Amino acid sequence: MNGSSSQRDNRTKSYLTKSKSILPDGLVRATLESYQVVVSDAQIEAIRKYMNLLLLWNQKVSLTSIVDPREILDRHFGESMFAAARFSILKGRLADVGSGAGFPGLALKIIRPELHITLIEANAKKSAFLAEVVRDLGLNGVEVLRARYEDLPAGAIQADFIAARAVGGLQQLLEWARGFLSPAGRVVLWLGAQDAENVSRIEEWNWTAPVPIPRSRRRVLLAGQKPVP
Repeated sequence: MNGSSSQRDNRTKSYLTKSKSILPDGLVRATLESYQVVVSDAQIEAIRKYMNLLLLWNQKVSLTSIVDPREILDRHFGESMFAAARFSILKGRLADVGSGAGFPGLALKIIRPELHITLIEANAKKSAFLAEVVRDLGLNGVEVLRARYEDLPAGAIQADFIAARAVGGLQQLLEWARGFLSPAGRVVLWLGAQDAENVSRIEEWNWTAPVPIPRSRRRVLLAGQKPVP
């Protein structure tokens, strides 16, 4: 194990033993309110439990380079949940492409329990992690698909929202999404400002204006719909 990995694991173990003191309820509420998200006591406990699982698994599986719980709350939970507030994601079917550690899909499920979530993740170990989070949090209406999104056969899913937070090859993703979105469905992308500007030029979609993500200097949300025939 190299020095940086060893230091990261030592920090992770420290955070695991102190998660509730590091993330008191008031801090969780205040942080998420800056993303226009209000959470219940039960949702705070779900966030804390999810974060503990993430940090525990991250010692063996590369899930996140961020190991400070306060940064995880901001960068992973806050940024993911902001989309629900900004684009009125309340219910329906959401596919999280390249789900990785479960963001945005599982974070959205915590605050929008009526959503049906499909987590698409090709990596076996990451898929196993996602399945364990779903089991441990007792989440219903969540499916983990161990697959590359481009290998899914036609009709494998039908989504009202297709979300992608850390996926390359956006042109390919958007071409694929056209066949899996419901007629009024939307793609929701987490992007850097320059990438959002480039994607907004793709004319086969009707794009919103980029929405700056709170507490971020350069990251934005971008949503697009297929034109009505």
